[in-house]
Amino acid sequence: MSTPRRSQVATSGTLLARWGRFVHGARWHVLTLSALSLGAFLWMIHAGGRLDPPDIPAETESGRARRLIGRELPGQPPSFSLIFSSPTLSARAPAFRAEVERALAPLRSDPRVARVHTAYDGPPGSGRAEAVPLVSRDGRRTLVTVELHGVAAGFASFEFSALPPDLYPSLRALVRSETLEVVSVGNVALNHDFTEVARQDLGRVEVLILPVVALLLVLVFGSLVAAALPLVVGGLAMAGALAGTLLLARFVSVSIYAPNIVSMIGLGVAIDYSLFVVSRFREEIREGSTPEALARTVATAGRAILFSGLTVAIGLLGMLFLGLGNLGSMGWAGTLVVALAVVHGLATLPALLAVLGPRVNALRVPFLHPERSDAGPGGFWNRLAAAVMAHPWHVFVPVVGILLLFGLPFLHLRVGSGDATSLPPAVESRRGDELLRREFPGSDVNRIVVVLDAGRGSPLEPARVAQTHGLSRWLAGRPHVQRVESFVDLHASLDLAMYQQIAALPRAARPPELETALRHTVGEHVTILVVSTGLRPSGDEARALVREIRRAHPPFDGEVLVTGQTAFDLDFIGLVGRRAPLAIGLVVVITYVVLFLLLDSVLLPLKAIVMNLLSITASYGALVWIFQDGHLAALLDFTPGPIQTATPLIMFCLVFGLSMDYEVLLLSRVREEYERSGDNARAVAVGLERTGRLITGAAAIMATVFFGFGLARSVIIQAVGVGIGIAVVVDATIVRTLLVPATMRLMGRWNWWLPAWLDARTWRRGA
Repeated sequence: MSTPRRSQVATSGTLLARWGRFVHGARWHVLTLSALSLGAFLWMIHAGGRLDPPDIPAETESGRARRLIGRELPGQPPSFSLIFSSPTLSARAPAFRAEVERALAPLRSDPRVARVHTAYDGPPGSGRAEAVPLVSRDGRRTLVTVELHGVAAGFASFEFSALPPDLYPSLRALVRSETLEVVSVGNVALNHDFTEVARQDLGRVEVLILPVVALLLVLVFGSLVAAALPLVVGGLAMAGALAGTLLLARFVSVSIYAPNIVSMIGLGVAIDYSLFVVSRFREEIREGSTPEALARTVATAGRAILFSGLTVAIGLLGMLFLGLGNLGSMGWAGTLVVALAVVHGLATLPALLAVLGPRVNALRVPFLHPERSDAGPGGFWNRLAAAVMAHPWHVFVPVVGILLLFGLPFLHLRVGSGDATSLPPAVESRRGDELLRREFPGSDVNRIVVVLDAGRGSPLEPARVAQTHGLSRWLAGRPHVQRVESFVDLHASLDLAMYQQIAALPRAARPPELETALRHTVGEHVTILVVSTGLRPSGDEARALVREIRRAHPPFDGEVLVTGQTAFDLDFIGLVGRRAPLAIGLVVVITYVVLFLLLDSVLLPLKAIVMNLLSITASYGALVWIFQDGHLAALLDFTPGPIQTATPLIMFCLVFGLSMDYEVLLLSRVREEYERSGDNARAVAVGLERTGRLITGAAAIMATVFFGFGLARSVIIQAVGVGIGIAVVVDATIVRTLLVPATMRLMGRWNWWLPAWLDARTWRRGA
C-alpha cells in the first residue's frame, strides 16, 4: 500500500499555478480577447443555421430501403394538409365552400404551390387523399391537400420533408378565415412545430431559470459581485457553444434539440465550475496577495474543474459512438459547451478575479454570511461524515438497496419513436393530427413499405413478377393487413398472367394511367409493396407484423427490405442495443483512466464509477415512472407514452459525466487533504466539510437548471431535464453525503492503493 505523497499535488499543480500567474499579468488582454470572441459569437448566432429533426441512420434496413426508394422512384411532391371546420355549417354548404375557396386563394396564386386539392375538385391523381375521404364523419369539416413544387422521398416514414425552414410557415400564414377554424396536419407541419417548440422552450425556460439561479448564487456567496461572475462565464460558454453548433449545422445535419442541450449543460456546468473557482479564490485571498491567491486557486480548483470537464466531455462524446444519425450532434454541442466552460473557467474567470482582487466580496448582502456556516470540526458536514464513518455498513447496505429500488421501474421500459403526442396538446399540428384520426376514416393507416431489390436485374422479369404476385397475396393474408398496393394489385379482376403481360409491355405502349401507376411503384431495379394496417406504429402487434414479414416472407430473387415507421422503430432499437455496449464501455474505461490520473489510485476511480451507476439507475427508474407510466403527467402537462428510443442512452452519456462532477470535486479535495495528513478518515471528513456547503449550493443550482427544463413543452427535453436533475440530486445528496464516506471508511487505506509499477516515483527512480 502506498504512503502519502505530499509533494505530488504541488508538483501536478505547478503548471496550472504558472498559468494562474500568467493570466494575472495578462488579465486585460485575456478580457479583451473574451469580449471580442463574444461579439463574434453573437454575430454567428444571428446568422443562424438549419436544425433538423431526427433522421434515419443509413446503415439500418429501413434506412437502406429508403435510400433505394429515393434513388429508384420519382417520389412525390412534398405536401401538407389543412382541415377547415365549422361548428354549425355543413362542408357541402355554399357558404362553407365559398369561405374555403376565399381562404385558399392566396395559396392557389403562390408560385411555390404546385396544386391545391379540395373536396370540391375532381378526384385526386395520386397520393394519400385517394384513401382518405375529404369530408369528415360529422360532415362539418373538410380536408385540403396543398402540394408544393419539388420532390420528396416517397413513402418516407419517420422522415420529414427537407424543405427550406421558412417555406411552410410563410405559406401557412397566408391561410386565414374569420368563420372557419383552420388547422394544419402532416409531416411538414409536424416538423415545423417540433422545431418551433424546441426553439421557444430554449428562450422561455431560460427566462424562468435565470432569476432563480441568480438568487441561489447570491445565497451561496453572500456577495452580488461574486454571484455575478458565474453568470458571466455561463453566458460566454453558452454563446460560444451555440455559435459553434449553428456553424456546424451549415455543413452537417444537426439535431433540433442540440441548442437545448447547450443551454441545459452550459448553464449547469459553467456556473458549477465558476462557483468552485470563485469560492476557492475567496478562501485564498484571505491569506495572501492576489497573484498568489490566483495561482493557488488555479492549481487546486482549476485542476479539479479541468479533470471534471474531461469526465463530462467523455460522457458526452459517447453519443458519437452510438451512430444514431444527427442525434450525435448533441454530443458535439455538449462537448463544445463543456470545453468552453473549462476554458473560460481557467482564463476569463481568473482574469476577472485578477482585476477584482479582494473586491470580489464587494456588495455584500446584509445578514448573509454563508462562509461562516458549518465551518470547522463541529460543523454539520464534519459531524455527518463522522456519524456515517462510525457505522459504515448500517449506511451502505440500506442506501444501496433504496437506490436499486428506485431503479426498478426501468425494468418495464418501453421505447419507441416520437409522434404528434410528443408535442403539447395545444400545438396546431397535434390538434390537426388528432382531428384527422378522429374524423377522417382511413387517415390512421400505418403503412409498412416492402422494397424488393432485384440487384442488377429488372423487377418486371416474368419470374420476379410471379414472386412479387405471390408475396403480395401472402402479405394480404397476414392478420390486421387491410390492403396491399403495388403494380400487381392494380385491380381484383387481373390474374398473374395478365400482370406478366402488363409488365412485358414496352413503356411507349402502356396506357397513361398504367404508366403513372408503374412509375410510382416500379423502378429500374426495385419495386415496392405498400402494406396498410390499422395497427398503431409503435404497438407490439405492428412490430410483430414487421418481424414476420422480414423473417417469413416468400422467396424473392433479390433482397427484401422493409421500411416504414414501425420498421424504423425496430431498426433503431436494434441499433441502440448493438452500439450501447461499445459506447458505455468506452465512456467507463476512459473515465476510469482520467480519474486514475487525477486521484493517483486504482480503486477510487472504480468506486466512483459504481456510485455513479447507482445514481443513474435511480434516475432511469424515475424516467419510466414519470414519463412512461405518467405519474406526473398532469403536473408537467405531457401525454404519457413510450420513452424515445435514444433517450436512455443520451441520458447515460449526459448523466455519467455530470454525476461524476461532484465526485471529482469532492475526491480531489479529499486527496489534497490526504496528501497533507496521511489520515484517511480525517481526509474524508475534512474534504466533505470543505466542499459540503459549496457542492450543496452547486447541486441546487444545477438541479434548478435541469428541473427548469422539465417546464419545457417538448416531452423529449422534459424527460432529459427531469432525469438528469434527479441524478444530480441523488448524487449530490445520497451518494456524496452517505455512500462516499461509508465506502471510503470501509476501504480504508485501500482507497489509495497503487501498485509500485504504476507509481510515478518508481519510474523516476528507475530512470
